[in-house]
Amino acid sequence: MQEHVYDVVVLGTGAAGLTAALRAAAGGAQVGLFEKADTVGGTSAWSGGTVWLPNNRHEVQLGFSDSREEVLTYLMSLSHGLMEQPLVEAYVDTAPEVAAWLEDNSPVEFETLRGMSDYHPEHPGGKQEGRSLECTLFPFADLGDWAHRVTVGWQLTGEITMSESSLGRKAPDGVPQEELDRRKRRDERGAGQALVGRLLKGCLDRGVHPQVRCRGVRLLVVGGQVTGVLIEGPDGPFEARARSGVVLATGGFEHDERLVRAFLRGPLAHAVSVPTNTGDGLRMAMRVGADLTDMREAWWVPTIEVDVDGWGRVPWQVNTERTRPHTIMVNDDGVRFTNEAANYNALGNAFHVVDVPRFTYVNHPAWLVFDHHFLSRYGLAGHRPPAHTPDWIIEAPAIAELAGRMGVPARALQATVERWNSNVDAGSDPDFRRGDSHHDRAWGDPAFGGTRQGTLGPIDSPPYYAVRVWCGTLGTKGGPRTDTQGRVLDVDGNVIEGLYAAGNAMGSVMGMTYGGHGGTLGPGLVFGYLSGRHAAALAARR
Repeated sequence: MQEHVYDVVVLGTGAAGLTAALRAAAGGAQVGLFEKADTVGGTSAWSGGTVWLPNNRHEVQLGFSDSREEVLTYLMSLSHGLMEQPLVEAYVDTAPEVAAWLEDNSPVEFETLRGMSDYHPEHPGGKQEGRSLECTLFPFADLGDWAHRVTVGWQLTGEITMSESSLGRKAPDGVPQEELDRRKRRDERGAGQALVGRLLKGCLDRGVHPQVRCRGVRLLVVGGQVTGVLIEGPDGPFEARARSGVVLATGGFEHDERLVRAFLRGPLAHAVSVPTNTGDGLRMAMRVGADLTDMREAWWVPTIEVDVDGWGRVPWQVNTERTRPHTIMVNDDGVRFTNEAANYNALGNAFHVVDVPRFTYVNHPAWLVFDHHFLSRYGLAGHRPPAHTPDWIIEAPAIAELAGRMGVPARALQATVERWNSNVDAGSDPDFRRGDSHHDRAWGDPAFGGTRQGTLGPIDSPPYYAVRVWCGTLGTKGGPRTDTQGRVLDVDGNVIEGLYAAGNAMGSVMGMTYGGHGGTLGPGLVFGYLSGRHAAALAARR
């Protein structure tokens, strides 16, 4: 069998894998970088590209107050006993270094995502701004032949940054067409495309070229140490030997039904990640005795099913829409059950509530209910009147008739809407405290200046609409336990020499929570960085 020898082998080309490869190469290691798909970037390239790297130097430059102690206090206040203090400390201590190192040693350029808070800013140590960074626009023309080899999704991956979206609102009226035309000339991209593009360029500049259509199958072990990986390539299987370490950055297991059924704690209808996330890294780690953690958890997100030209019926993350006025969510009993404007990861917990007497997930699937004022002003998944209402949206002239078409009790839905409207008139939501948090107000309609009215609005403008809401995920959180250098631990707590994990292939440092915008990608960058640095240091000593 053909054999290739490297110092460090990295499996996966999302943000975590690219960072691991970049950091290892910068440390002098010869790096083999392999990708299962035929394009690179993973779910990172489909994402908003924001990274939660608290206490970063951009905060200091903008005059924001932050500290190691505040970040630790904030994260541990969200732990519920599921976060490991040493890992959290490693993340908090390394995050500022990662942000600075990438800017000083690669094409990565960050700027602060202004106006966007932590996801639980009222918790001790929480902040209303500063900890989330995004990449500036990146001209894909600089990637040469690799420009067309980065995976492109269909949500928020075009010529805008996250801060220019309806969420960040740097361009609340949209980016002018002449500016979009200018960006197209050099293929300038924002969001996850910019993050992946810049990291990829950093790898290419250091001689690390991803090899695609190469799926890691089995780790090679000699004397208890991982020495490489068996890979299925386009021309057949081969062995990629690693003198110093293998980094698993293969994403989660959300697209494998058997693993989802075995490990996740609640219903999962849709994954909005790349379909190659089928748990390859997890299986490889399990075969060599890795301990596991956070297996029941995922990066939860509410989704609806929509028709998108060129893609067919796809899951759509319903994030900003559910936070806007003139909309609520109800269950099949026709009643509200949560704060609709809460962060999407926390909202996932509401879908997992079981009604004991009926023994059913009482809130899943749910309904998003809204009126014509909402649809006309904000639109939903690209649809806006006067275009014909698509078949994935239910429409009715009255609430009672809408309830009939939804299959929920009409009297209950009418009572829910009446109570909601009454509370809106009074200026608050005593039932679920929607609008109380700075986070809720920041995600609402910016025309209301960060007040409760940015998310509170009556449902009183016919016709009325409803669409099914399903529990989805950006990716799973569970995977092998690691130490503070990203080294995988076995079931006895000992280091499995030569094996590292990062990103969603690693048991998440975040436990069941989500720190803020970029709370998935931030830890991916940090533990990719730590893994690559440690493995390169081993190579340098050989």
